[in-house]
Amino acid sequence: MTTAPSQQVSCSLSAAQLKEQRAALIPGLLERADRVTDLVDGLRLDFAQRAGLLPELARLIEAEQRCCSFLRFQLLVEPSAGGVSFEITGPEGTREMLRAL
Repeated sequence: MTTAPSQQVSCSLSAAQLKEQRAALIPGLLERADRVTDLVDGLRLDFAQRAGLLPELARLIEAEQRCCSFLRFQLLVEPSAGGVSFEITGPEGTREMLRAL
């Protein structure tokens, strides 16, 4: 069994690019979440179901994969218009990096 090489926890965007794109990336999503919970290796964001949320999350995943390829995303949509949980995780240091955004 081989182990995957450890990935560096860093965003490839400059501070200016992150500031310009903030609303469309994780920092903007953190501000819109109903609840943010710390996980060992990242964060869980909880949202009430609303029109447009799922496409918004899909766009965010696509954008974040370009600048933060170390991140892992998991989406849970509860039945009957229940809530949406969105987990963003990664290697050691991911939670701290996300909280610092």
